[in-house]
Amino acid sequence: MTNAVWPISRRRFLAGAGGLTLAAGAGLKAAAADDAPLRVGVLTDMSSLYADTTGPGSVLAAKLAVEDFLAGPRQSKRPIEVISGDHMNKADLGANIAREWIDRSGVDVVVDLPNSAVALAVRNIVQQKNKAMLVSASSSSDLTGKSCSPNLVHWTYDTYGLTTGSARAVVAEGGKSWFALTADYAFGHAMEQDIRRIVAQQGGSVVGGVRVPINTQDFSSFLLQAQASKAQVIALINAGGDTITSIKQAVEFGITQSDQRVVAMVLYLSDVHSLGLSVAQGLQFAESFYWDQNDSTRTWSKRFAALNNGRYPTALQAGAYGATLHYLKAVDALGASNDGKAVIEKMKALPTDDPLFGKGSIRADGRKLHNMYLFEVKKPAESKYPWDYYKLVKTIPPEEAWRPLQEGGCDFVKS
Repeated sequence: MTNAVWPISRRRFLAGAGGLTLAAGAGLKAAAADDAPLRVGVLTDMSSLYADTTGPGSVLAAKLAVEDFLAGPRQSKRPIEVISGDHMNKADLGANIAREWIDRSGVDVVVDLPNSAVALAVRNIVQQKNKAMLVSASSSSDLTGKSCSPNLVHWTYDTYGLTTGSARAVVAEGGKSWFALTADYAFGHAMEQDIRRIVAQQGGSVVGGVRVPINTQDFSSFLLQAQASKAQVIALINAGGDTITSIKQAVEFGITQSDQRVVAMVLYLSDVHSLGLSVAQGLQFAESFYWDQNDSTRTWSKRFAALNNGRYPTALQAGAYGATLHYLKAVDALGASNDGKAVIEKMKALPTDDPLFGKGSIRADGRKLHNMYLFEVKKPAESKYPWDYYKLVKTIPPEEAWRPLQEGGCDFVKS
């Protein structure tokens, strides 16, 4: 975990992956002695299978949100600090870091949180301590369902939103029988449940499945089970490095050239970059953000890439930016950050608007509402410039993309 305080310098502010302190303008020295910094803790995966999709890029995105907030109109001159921690995909470690941050480091809000098991564990700590939690990198729809919290906003996507577009499209194209190759933790379980429901609603069925440990290096036995099932569709319900490995091995086994169709239920820009278009071409998937969507996303993404070794942002990194920026606006409007539940309520009351997700809103259960998109990976000949990887198949409006509020089972919404 990093918790360093740096001198005010745009160059150092944007370059590092650790902590920083910024004054609003030159107001740090003028701030009252009891005006403690507002602290944003980016709890992420800095070293394992989600490091490319979140990790240092999510830390950078949060820093850019702070910079953009400080450059805009605001009421408070309070300094803002961003710190980062590596949960290593361990729920107990993530919970311990969050507890340490809140109890000893004065962290007001925990952001990012790839790995749904980690997010669910941290959710309990944040609610107990009445701080705020912005889930921009975990996908379990339980976070706004049975495990919802008045101290939480779920920003970028969830398992329901990811499956709604892609599963319906695949079934509509004739993929009626499915085999689920599922990451064996909270995210995979939630997504498999969503897939089973949506496929059944569309007249298909899940005929078999297998649970796979996270960070698996050899998918051969699992892929052979999927192949033997004769299912028309093999759904890869995993993410990050696991998705890359399973797709590469499916290609090696010739599955992608057979009558069976391999569908990546979660696919990130960094995954496609690692796989290459010759391998990933033709994959369809749902996503909430793509850097090349419009002028606003392109401008921000090029700024991000220039500070990120030329690597363009994933949707999860974009989510860290959007969620952090809206949080800062809510704190500024409220005038305080000590009551996490009150800040989340203010976030819900304010309409959302940022250059990456556009205009939107946050629902009572904490679900951030915006469009989802069905994309297809381009063929190599279709790509005209670096990171030109996706073509838009369909825009999925919020009322279709997200689970209806009344179906989620969120207790505090019911009450």
